Formats: sequence, C-alpha cells, structure tokens
Amino acid sequence: MPLGTWSCSGRMMKRLKPLFVKICLLNALVSVAGCRAIGRFGDSRQSISARRLSGQGFQAMHDGQWDIAEDLFTEALDVSKADDRAHWGLAESFWKRGETDQAVSQMEQAVRLSAGDPKFVQRLGRMYLEVGRLEEAEAQSRGALQSKRDSAEAWALWGDCLKAKGEPDQALAAYHRALALQPDYATVQIQAAEIYLSQRRFDRLLATLDKLQDGVGIDAAPPQVDLLQGIAMREQGRDEEARRCFARASAKDIQDATPHLQLAELALARGEVIAARASLDSAMGLQTESETETAWLQNLEDQHAR
Repeated sequence: MPLGTWSCSGRMMKRLKPLFVKICLLNALVSVAGCRAIGRFGDSRQSISARRLSGQGFQAMHDGQWDIAEDLFTEALDVSKADDRAHWGLAESFWKRGETDQAVSQMEQAVRLSAGDPKFVQRLGRMYLEVGRLEEAEAQSRGALQSKRDSAEAWALWGDCLKAKGEPDQALAAYHRALALQPDYATVQIQAAEIYLSQRRFDRLLATLDKLQDGVGIDAAPPQVDLLQGIAMREQGRDEEARRCFARASAKDIQDATPHLQLAELALARGEVIAARASLDSAMGLQTESETETAWLQNLEDQHAR
C-alpha cells in the first residue's frame, strides 16, 4: 500500500475510533434500557393481574361470598405482594371472622404500600380503636384528617377517639363536623345521641334521632335509635311513648335483653307487676352475660319481690 494511502487511512481510523466507542456505549445503554423495559412490562402485567383478582375478591365480598373473596385476595398477593387493595381485602376477611391481629397486620401493609391512602389510614385507625389501641387510632385519625379534611369518615373516627378518651364536648364538635359533611351519617348521629343522653340533654337527643328516622324511616332505623328514644321519653315522663319505643327495639333485635329490661323497669315504676314479670322472664331467657345487665336483672328482681 502506498505511503500516502496508509497515512490517510490511519488518520481516518483515529477519527472513527471515538465514534465507534460511542456507538458501542449507545448499544450497551439501549440493551440495558430494553431489559429494564421488559422488566417493567413484566411487573406491569403482574400488577394488572393482581388488581383483576382483588377486584373479583371485592365483588365476591359484596355478594357475601367471604371464603371465595379470601381465596381471591390470597391469589392476588401470590401474583404481586405490592397489591395494596389485596392486603386491604384480606384484612377485611380476617376482621370478618374475628382474627383481629392478622387483620390489623394486613391493613398496615395496605397503608404502607398505598403511601398513606386516606381511606386505608382511616380504616386502620378504626381497627386500632376497636381493638383498644387508642393512641395508634388517634395517630391514624390525625393522618387521615391531614390528608383529607373534607372526609366525614375521618371526622367520625376522630370523634370516636375523643369519646373513648372521655372528652364528650370535643367529640360532639367532631361529630358535628362529620354531619356537616354528611348529614345522613347514622352511626355518627347515634354516637352524638349517646353523649346527649349522658349529659341529660334529652331534647337534643330526640331531635338528633328524629332527623335520623326522617332520613331512613322508623322501621329501618337501628334498634339502638328506639332504645335511646325510649330512655329519653321515659325521663321526660312520656311513659307510653317510651313503652312503644322499647317494644319496637325488642322486635328489631330479638337477641338483645336491654329493651326487655327497660320495659320491666318502666312497668314496675307504674305498678304493673304482671307486665314487669313477663318482661323480666323475656330478658332472662336471652342468657345475658353482661355484668351490667346481670346487676340490672337482680335489681329488678329485688324490686319485683318487694
């Protein structure tokens, strides 16, 4: 090869070498990116599959098929441990059958994986409260309110925490916030009515529960509504109206001895011994286990004997 040609080729190679290196690096980067993209695609497919299974689980739960729902949530987590909804659903399944520790553990996972979804935080707080972990319930309630101040459920939870702490006035303020956001919130109306009963504010109690019944109807209202109304009416000297309320409560929940005890007390106060005896027999036939109810029964028995 002539010297001139070699010299020209050498210079060209020197110029091409950096370009060649850049091409090799670019190919390597494209290859790595492609692998990552494939990995992400695989993760996405797993996530979609898990979501589909958890969605079927919630449908089964809605239909009352809890065993099937639990199997679907478990299968979803086998596909993807990162499916927060599957953890939530499994928590509800455990909670349904009374396995509260496992339910709380699954709900904690749901909160962590969802990066603090307010509805998950609120549900975890509710679970904490119901198992007696009040401080943790308060912390979750504050977190839910910080994320979503316009959540009636979060305000209701905060009110329940305050009520459990023995702060009824502050609890009422929280319940009023919840009712301002959701006026037909029946459980909150009942909680507020219970505080009014403890404060002997019977007019406020009756007004609150009248509004609840206006929304759902007298027959559809929970038996606790009739029971609270009956107590308030009895305290106001409206004995016949109270008797109707207690009778309605006992018809709605035939396993609850409390309405029968209230009827017995009301009958004894009016000197109706036979009616009191019948109500006492009904209450005793329900095998009450509460210490309060047992003491109440004994007191009424003593009154009847006298």
